[in-house]
Amino acid sequence: CLNELKQQGHTLAYLTLHVGAGTFKPVSASSMEDHHMHTEHFVLSKELIDQVLASLDLPIIPVGTTSMRTLESLYWLGVQCIQQPLTSGFHVSQWEPYAIESQVSTSEALQALRLRLETLQIEACEATTAILIAPGYTFRICNGLITNFHQPQSTLLLLVAALIGEDWRRVYQYAMAHGFHFLSFGDSSLLLPK
Repeated sequence: CLNELKQQGHTLAYLTLHVGAGTFKPVSASSMEDHHMHTEHFVLSKELIDQVLASLDLPIIPVGTTSMRTLESLYWLGVQCIQQPLTSGFHVSQWEPYAIESQVSTSEALQALRLRLETLQIEACEATTAILIAPGYTFRICNGLITNFHQPQSTLLLLVAALIGEDWRRVYQYAMAHGFHFLSFGDSSLLLPK
């Protein structure tokens, strides 16, 4: 399958992330603002940044919601590099994308992040993200998503709604009406915003 994608001209990139159990924690708070997002660890590398930079004029479609969160976090880490010194490591907080009005282009942010790694004289390091992607979020890197069907009241479904808007209801109704399997080992979908 992956070889077929390569033969068709698609570029594949790999990233390392450690999915926490909190990924599957349902939103039990009465409002999204009261939900505490878990932190996930990933490897931040110059290689990954270079691959994303080289692909900015193409659709970037991650496989999995956690991969999307990781890729979108690269932008916000780059904004941090431009706006403030990173003194306590590479971390994106839950509400950071909603608290900062950034006019920084994706290319500028990624180049600043790469420069920070060069300044530190490292090829890669551990980074963390607690980013919560929900309706109202502006995507900076990703143009679509391949993912399975998620359970109601999950941050994963919030991410899907942020990407495709109110169409998420139509997509999920279709899946239920046609017997699609939900959750981690269920059926998959390619989701593209309008």
